[in-house]
Amino acid sequence: MPESSPQYVLTLSCADRPGIVHAVAGRLAGAGCNILESQQFGDPFTGRFFMRVHISGPAGGRADDLRDAFAPTAAEFGMDWDVLDLAVRPRVLILVSKLGHCLNDLLFRRETGALAIDVPAIVSNHPDFAALARWHGVPFHHLPVAPDGKAEAEAKLRGLIDEHQVDLVVLARYMQILSDDLCRDLAGRAINIHHSFLPSFKGARPYHQAHTRGVKLIGATAHYVTGDLDEGPIIEQEVARVDHSDSPADMVAVGRDVECLALSRAVRWHVEHRVLLNGDRTVVFR
Repeated sequence: MPESSPQYVLTLSCADRPGIVHAVAGRLAGAGCNILESQQFGDPFTGRFFMRVHISGPAGGRADDLRDAFAPTAAEFGMDWDVLDLAVRPRVLILVSKLGHCLNDLLFRRETGALAIDVPAIVSNHPDFAALARWHGVPFHHLPVAPDGKAEAEAKLRGLIDEHQVDLVVLARYMQILSDDLCRDLAGRAINIHHSFLPSFKGARPYHQAHTRGVKLIGATAHYVTGDLDEGPIIEQEVARVDHSDSPADMVAVGRDVECLALSRAVRWHVEHRVLLNGDRTVVFR
């Protein structure tokens, strides 16, 4: 295929049975596509089959054409599936509160091309990072969340998500709980980051609590947002070793680094369509 040929990713999951790979490859070949990379996994515990296929299509083709061509195979196997055009950059809205390390990291990676995303807006319940957003040329929306005004603030957030046609919402240390309704509406397209001490060391100053306890490993977890607080399907985790010589401030600094790493990987894998939901878990084709 010439380099100008459009490229797509086909993702699918279905009940595992013989013949899936053969049927997928045959249908793609019949549509004039070339398979550049293919990854698959059959889960023996759930009986589900998962597949990600990177495809080069015919010159002048469209994602909708490939969807139409693949639909009969998807129906035959009862697949949950999609075809994504790699020329389309996902639109990512970032939520942040008063800790900006993850926000800054994501914006830097976008700026350098390490993350192929567009960021149409940054939303915060505090005004602290308006200047950072302005420096990166991203509109900043200060949406305060009063104890008696959460519904109003969330309605404005929904409006921004719809207005900017957002594909993914990232909670980059956003210290507000989303409603169950919004979590359901954003199922599979909202990612959160938190320290991995949970369920231990809940509440304020978790790294100070961990220092008092004398932990030797600290880490961070990036996961999809659900109505169960901090318990959504895990996408990525990162850990770092600490010892008796590390102060609470040292541990906070290390914690920020691992949070940035875990979140940026989770966002990258999501926007590259490498993450498939498997019940309360995920399959990640790295």
